[in-house]
Amino acid sequence: MKNIHLKTALDYIRRSPFQALSAILVLTLTFFVGTMLTVLVYSSGNLLKYFETRPQVIAFLKSEATPEQVSKLQNKLAADLRTKNVRYVSKEEALSIYKKATSDNPLLSELVSPDIFPASLEFSLTNLSFAEEVISEVKKEEIVDQVGFTASLGGESTLQDVVSRLRTITWYLRIGGGLLVGMLGAASFLVLIVIIGMRMATRKGEIEILNLIGATPGFIRSPIVIEALIYCFAGVLLGFLLAFLFWLFVTPNLIAYFGEISILPKGTLDFVILFVAILVGELAIGSLLALFGSMLAVSRARRTR
Repeated sequence: MKNIHLKTALDYIRRSPFQALSAILVLTLTFFVGTMLTVLVYSSGNLLKYFETRPQVIAFLKSEATPEQVSKLQNKLAADLRTKNVRYVSKEEALSIYKKATSDNPLLSELVSPDIFPASLEFSLTNLSFAEEVISEVKKEEIVDQVGFTASLGGESTLQDVVSRLRTITWYLRIGGGLLVGMLGAASFLVLIVIIGMRMATRKGEIEILNLIGATPGFIRSPIVIEALIYCFAGVLLGFLLAFLFWLFVTPNLIAYFGEISILPKGTLDFVILFVAILVGELAIGSLLALFGSMLAVSRARRTR
């Protein structure tokens, strides 16, 4: 029975290839844009997360701080859920870091000694929104001289501005992208309804004969639903494939450009899992689009008879 319905649906498509092609092209565009925007939202989210958690805070300690006081503050920061990766940097380690940074000019290293570098506690934040309150609390500690960021973006206000802009861009990308995909989805839905409606009009005589011989509504409707599913699956697969090939081509360059910022998965398996998840989601959306579109078109056609 299913083979009969599939054969009937394919016959309808062969009889009106231009209608089928128009439906598939609109759906291909919709799911191509949908895939592109999904990956862009994923990448922007990773970029935002990186800048929110990347800045390292350095609490420079006073020279008179005792090991017990330092250990107490270190344990306090380590137990704080707002901070992570707490590390003590001694004066000697600070000098070693300075020497590495000035390795191209050895004379600078010879002019300094460990005594001029204060010991420090370095830690990262789990979220940049905690920066102001955490830094304010650390500054009040008795053994802390001053607090600063290691990020090359500048001070606290500069870093907040950068993250604020990234949040705004991500928000616009999600809202604007969602509206664009929504409009394309609506256009695809309408095209699907129009084409199915035209198909029902051309089959009017055939449907009346089927009704007279006692065919069930499900039997009459099945070829139409299958035809709509073929359109949607073809559109999903073509749109996804085009977007996948695009990202497959540009991802190595993007990874090289952004370096340690994982805007896209660097591992082949993780990359494939991401796109498989997108494909599964789009196939589910395409199936719903086909089912609702075909059902609506069939119900409208039956009411107008």
